[in-house]
Amino acid sequence: MDTALETILAARRANPYSPDQSIEDLRAEHAGSGAQVPVPDGVEVEACDAGGVPAEIVEAEGASDKQWFLFIHGGGYYRGSAAATRSTAARISAVTGAKVLSIDYRLAPEHPYPAAVDDTHATYRWLLEQGRDPLRLMVGGISAGGGLTLALLLRLRDAGEPLPAGAVPMSPWTDLTQSGDSFGSNAENDPIISKAYLDRMAGLYLDGTDPLTPYASPLYGDLSGLPPLLIQVGSAETMRDDSVAFARKVERAGGKAMLEVWPDMFHGWHGSAHVLNDAELAIERIGEFFASHIESS
Repeated sequence: MDTALETILAARRANPYSPDQSIEDLRAEHAGSGAQVPVPDGVEVEACDAGGVPAEIVEAEGASDKQWFLFIHGGGYYRGSAAATRSTAARISAVTGAKVLSIDYRLAPEHPYPAAVDDTHATYRWLLEQGRDPLRLMVGGISAGGGLTLALLLRLRDAGEPLPAGAVPMSPWTDLTQSGDSFGSNAENDPIISKAYLDRMAGLYLDGTDPLTPYASPLYGDLSGLPPLLIQVGSAETMRDDSVAFARKVERAGGKAMLEVWPDMFHGWHGSAHVLNDAELAIERIGEFFASHIESS
């Protein structure tokens, strides 16, 4: 096993999730770890109001104003921020040559479903209102952000609004019932995400909403008519089957879902690209997918 991967896994196993941890403590933990990840050199960051949603425009050197990537952070719908994932957004900008709009959607339990979906939708509409071409725009996110990516696609399609050129869900949370077999088979392999953890956070986010609601659990929606997808997930994740089941259902609906199951990778490994080669390679694959589906002329 890669030395960097061993180090990351050891550190996370030494600090396992406990149901006794408060939401405030878990948020502080996430913010602290995110602040330690360096942003690549030459990146410009500008705060903005994206349709009433706080956001950052993250721009690697040479990024084009004609191409955009809407990035949605993870964090179980209750924590996370654009600031904590700035390094990942910057790396996506670098490999795609696009400007990245990274958003701070409202969080549960203060703002339960559908606040996060509403905010994601508002920022997408804002991009189009600014004259951005949806055929030169992609959407992607990690974990809960991956779920929001897919919920946004369903809402846009249902509303008859323009769809982006493609989408990149990374370790997406597609099923808030936690019903995938990998929650059991990978329980000892995944040092980060457990069924008990997600059951708690799903309850906070849903606040009584049926977990089978498609905009909350996109796996249970009609998956026809979606743009091309690149779905990346780690083989060691308890949430692996969220991605596998979603990709299979898209294909049965006649869509295109490129599923990449990365050997030995943990949940949201993309955020460790500053030290982990497989994270850097996964982000490079996003750049290749972007280039193959976006209009560049």
